[in-house]
Amino acid sequence: MAKNEEAMDKIVSLCKRRGFVFPGSEIYGGIGGIYDLGPLGVELAGNIKKAWWKKIVYGRDDVVGLDSAILMNKDVWHASGHVESFADPLVECKNCHSRFREDILPKSKNCPNCGKNDWTPPRMFNLMFETHIGPVEDDASTTFLRPETAQGIFVNFGNIVDTMRVKLPFGIAQIGKGFRNEITTGNFLFRVREFEMMELEYFTYPKKAEADFEYWKKERMDWFLDLGIKKENLRFREHADTERAHYAVKSVDIEYNWPFASTAGKPGWLELEGIANRTDYDLKQHAKESGKDRSYFDEETKEKIVPYVIEPSLGIGRAMLAFLIDAYHEEKAPTARPHSAEASRGKKEEEETRVVLKLDPRLAPIKVAILPLVKDEKLIKIAKDIHKDLKKEWNALYDEVATVGRRYRRQDEIGTPFVITVDFDTLKDDSVTIRDRDSMKQNRIEIVRLKEKINGLF
Repeated sequence: MAKNEEAMDKIVSLCKRRGFVFPGSEIYGGIGGIYDLGPLGVELAGNIKKAWWKKIVYGRDDVVGLDSAILMNKDVWHASGHVESFADPLVECKNCHSRFREDILPKSKNCPNCGKNDWTPPRMFNLMFETHIGPVEDDASTTFLRPETAQGIFVNFGNIVDTMRVKLPFGIAQIGKGFRNEITTGNFLFRVREFEMMELEYFTYPKKAEADFEYWKKERMDWFLDLGIKKENLRFREHADTERAHYAVKSVDIEYNWPFASTAGKPGWLELEGIANRTDYDLKQHAKESGKDRSYFDEETKEKIVPYVIEPSLGIGRAMLAFLIDAYHEEKAPTARPHSAEASRGKKEEEETRVVLKLDPRLAPIKVAILPLVKDEKLIKIAKDIHKDLKKEWNALYDEVATVGRRYRRQDEIGTPFVITVDFDTLKDDSVTIRDRDSMKQNRIEIVRLKEKINGLF
């Protein structure tokens, strides 16, 4: 599809219209950079998380999971460097009072909003949300909403080593909420203030860190390709020294060719996932500040090692957006109806434009839809029985409202890979039509073989 702002508007409209994403607190005017996932958004996000967890944890022998708390002792964030370093330089235009990050102002230093060049002195704006624990708001009760899940992994490093008997190299994976008080949000789910993250901290020998960094680059790129992102829409970009996080010695982004403009005003290439070599920074900092040893005892060498850490980190909202954009297609298609009379007589069928999300079936929110051809009691009963049976295995949907052609198009638009239609022939042969979303081909299959057939399609 064309990479432009119009394309992005179509994605946003589809997400609201079909129940993927809603603006947060919409009836009160919304709140900047906050979104709610609708019924289909919950399913899509859940399927992305399942695919990530299956690949990162279940598919390996050297990674375990963790679910650490959002709220942590404030000393964690002092030790990690976030209180002092997790900040952007903020300036305010004295004329229009718009606020911007100083480091992304144009070379002219003129205000992008009003054109004036009259700024307040820059001040460092910390991106962490501050909050308080307990009934008294004072310095002793202060803490922060976590901007990353990684610190929960680092402070539990010793617990994992002691309880799971892991050996280097090994990883700890976590999926959880993060919060960043961004100066500027925008581009829908791309930059938000509340988000869910999938992070892996892979602990390794310092001498193996570079090789493991390259290994995880390839692993993470292959994951996106396997789930259907087009190769031409992905690339690697290494961070310059001036843009790396305070904890990283090397960082690479997997960038996606987005349909909106980058911070430089050019369309396209911005971060989808980050991969960082965090060295031994975090473990050493927590050892220093807590007084608790964060080293690993190597049984083979009989030496204590502070492992290096390779971190792939991906926001679920940003992943959702990339999968939706890449899957979105508008294409000419025959008017949707089964067993077309025009086709059977060899005549050219009428065409219409269909919107279709060509999501990988593993990610599709609804796996299969079951439709009676018309509102006939006998067809409806069979269709509902099939739906009840299939729902035990997959997220299946039953729909009898509107013509069967319109119902096909509804399923195309939300990415349902397969649609089963119960028609009058079903009453004679106990078979149904199963329709493939992408090719729109329809085949007959016996009802008793449906589960076997659908299993084979996933």
